[in-house]
Amino acid sequence: MGSKETIEGRRQMESLHLVECTERDIDILKQVSIETFTDTFKDQNKEENLMDYINSSYTTEKLREEITEDESHFYLIEKSEEIIGYLKLNVGNAQTESMKENAMEVERIYIRSKFQRSGYGKYLIQLAESIGKKWNKSYIWLGVWEKNFNARSFYEHMGFHKVGQHSFYMGKEAQVADILLKRI
Repeated sequence: MGSKETIEGRRQMESLHLVECTERDIDILKQVSIETFTDTFKDQNKEENLMDYINSSYTTEKLREEITEDESHFYLIEKSEEIIGYLKLNVGNAQTESMKENAMEVERIYIRSKFQRSGYGKYLIQLAESIGKKWNKSYIWLGVWEKNFNARSFYEHMGFHKVGQHSFYMGKEAQVADILLKRI
């Protein structure tokens, strides 16, 4: 894996390590991506649409392309040598929507199901805010599927508000994601 850095935190966050991903981490990124995406969306989507999305979005080649993009940054979080999940940030032209120059996209916060509801999502949002400030960004934004009510509620609790929508395809089915923004 890439270089490790212990992140100061509170309570269970104290022993977390943040690892900026390199190409050597593609296999674990792929595994965590497929696992978390499937766990999150399998009950609300047709299996064929879910598999089409996974087979186009989480291939080794696609993840290699994303991880080598200069304006995209992946961070694995681990505790006791177990991967909890990852964070993907985009700036500049790597952002999936045209946003303000001083904005940074939080494209993915993927936390494995056994670690959810333990404060790691909040930790990753706070980490994204900290990185955004370090990179002189004034806003962070993300897209959240309109039917992902738990995530939407979490992001609103973290201070995000809806500023728009965009469409995307889950397999052959058009779906809508809300665009949420937060000033940092």
